[in-house]
Amino acid sequence: MAELHASIDNGIARLVLDNQPKRNALTLAMWEGIGDVLGRWAADRAVRVVVVTGAGTTAFCSGNDVGEYESERATPEQVAHYNGLQSRANAALDGIGKPTVAMISGYCLGAGLVLALRCDLRYCSADASFSAPVARFGLPFRQSGLQRLVDLVGPMHAKEMLFTARRYDAAWAERCGLVNAVAADPAALAATVDSVAAQLAANAPMTIGQVKHGVAQAMRRDAPPDEAACKTREDECYASADYTEGRRAFMEKRRPAFRGA
Repeated sequence: MAELHASIDNGIARLVLDNQPKRNALTLAMWEGIGDVLGRWAADRAVRVVVVTGAGTTAFCSGNDVGEYESERATPEQVAHYNGLQSRANAALDGIGKPTVAMISGYCLGAGLVLALRCDLRYCSADASFSAPVARFGLPFRQSGLQRLVDLVGPMHAKEMLFTARRYDAAWAERCGLVNAVAADPAALAATVDSVAAQLAANAPMTIGQVKHGVAQAMRRDAPPDEAACKTREDECYASADYTEGRRAFMEKRRPAFRGA
């Protein structure tokens, strides 16, 4: 049965896509659950970083469960409902304000690729493969996901990927900037992501949030960065108890204990 597993440990929240008989394909119920879980985590100060991954090692996510399309995505009304829940989940991942990490083993295809693109950081194992085969189904590749893909790999690689619907390996993904790094195997990948997540969870949440907001502003195409909003974020960091804690920890030669305030 397709389901989501959500857990929090030492500031690290993990969201696991579990539909292993279908290579962790996303069902309509899973899309709804992703939006719900991320909405809760956005308001939970105990959550410092979010890791998104697939159950097992065969697949991160093979895309949407196309078997549902006849029952859940056939009429215009169904398409609107399905796309609305998908957009809500992706927007929740965009707007969570905390660092997000995709841990990718095996297949990362279609909507699974879009979900990974929404994360701040992406790490994969050497057996990972990436594809957006919409041209084989007559589906559109929605603009929000297309923008993320172009931002990461550039228009030339994005066009080739989408025009051909070919599958690309981990070496290509790293070379094009789709992933931050490639680990030798799933075990090494888990160790890498655990280390990165622990480091992110230990760092100052307000600073990370300010940087995440600032990068999003720098990437805007519809308007120049909102300098006032960026300045507000910067000032909040300077005025925070975490800034005081960071200074004192440095002087006292100890690890800082940030509280996100």
